[in-house]
Amino acid sequence: MAVIASDRRTLVVGLGKTGLSCVRYLTGLGREVAVADSRPRPPGLEQLQQQWPEVEVRTGDFEPDWFSGFNELVVSPGIAVSEPAIAAAAKRGALVRGDIDLFAEAADAPIIAITGSNGKTTVTTLVGELALACGVKAAVGGNIGTPALDLLGEKPDVFILELSSFQLETTHELNAEVATVLNVSDDHMDRYPSKMAYYQAKQRIFRGARNAVVNLDDALSTPMARDTLNFICYGFYRVNPETFSTREDDEGLWITWGLDNLLNTRELKLAGLHNISNVMAALALGRAAGWPLDTMARAACEFRGLPHRCEPVGMVNGVEFINDSKGTNVGATVAALDSLAPGCERIVLIAGGDGKGADFSPLARPVAEHCRAVVLIGQDADRIAEALAGAVPVERGDSMTNAVELAARAAHKGDRVLLSPACASFDMFSGYEDRGNRFRQAVGGL
Repeated sequence: MAVIASDRRTLVVGLGKTGLSCVRYLTGLGREVAVADSRPRPPGLEQLQQQWPEVEVRTGDFEPDWFSGFNELVVSPGIAVSEPAIAAAAKRGALVRGDIDLFAEAADAPIIAITGSNGKTTVTTLVGELALACGVKAAVGGNIGTPALDLLGEKPDVFILELSSFQLETTHELNAEVATVLNVSDDHMDRYPSKMAYYQAKQRIFRGARNAVVNLDDALSTPMARDTLNFICYGFYRVNPETFSTREDDEGLWITWGLDNLLNTRELKLAGLHNISNVMAALALGRAAGWPLDTMARAACEFRGLPHRCEPVGMVNGVEFINDSKGTNVGATVAALDSLAPGCERIVLIAGGDGKGADFSPLARPVAEHCRAVVLIGQDADRIAEALAGAVPVERGDSMTNAVELAARAAHKGDRVLLSPACASFDMFSGYEDRGNRFRQAVGGL
């Protein structure tokens, strides 16, 4: 039997933007809410105390006995549900969930849900642009921009959500109209015991979904449970009915729908083969939602992409500098190298940071094939150098400015210098945006 609101004591675990959105939503329903955060002064604390002074807040080490006094825990994505205090409360019968689980219960419009190791922010943003072009009122957020619960008041025609594996861990049934796992590569191995556990978290996006968009170029994109799902597929050089794909002719590379050419990739403002895949994914999501193809194709050609995602930032002495600071895992950097190698002589790669426990060995092949040199920064520089095993010359930079200077010296006219770290940024920077901005500044100073 469902627990009615007046009987439910809810603990929001973790503050920040997501935690505040949970407090806002739950107190609006009349729920009794408290907050716990392991940080002494978590972001959002002052706002919480000003707007909801009646909400009890405990900071510092989690207290298992106190946690077990609640029958519902709403856990922020940055906190693992394996935390002892959370696990103990769950063992005593507390419901452990996240903001997306609350959102799914309340959503009053269809949901387009997007996850994947790489490309999900670009695809989510592009799907929002396609909706706008098609006259569809969309509310876009989740893991980017506006927290999902704060979107509920917008009364849109459709919700478009980027979702992380962390958010999906605590989502029991999303019931999306359309869902996709764009791709799966090693990421967050410092949180998951195995790649399979990470994959299984991503797969939760399909729970209760009606349509699945499947990347034929990545077997891990396919739903494990598929009996009740309608599929729309996409992939390179797989021209088939009801599939987005590509073909080449004298006019270049085309994105196709079924057997027909839809748009010439020369018209796209996005750089790299991986972005052609992202465009196909967005078109497939829009198709599953019933939006007109011609309108979507025109809108896709106008989309310029996002900062820090294979973003050209300058040309110096015949060398192009590309900012892919959002390449925070190995799969993203492999995709960037493979996608950006055509059209230049060689690449000088700047990489490194906090590898989150990842295996760097998949970098060896694209570095050997596409790179002239590699400049490494950050705490896992030695681990990356070991994985590359002498494939190309490797240098160490002690700052972003120094790394850019070393890369510029190593590059030849016609090369590209690519910042694509394959790592998180927090060992040296406040975030990937800060890292990308420092790269821009260093290029500007050459």
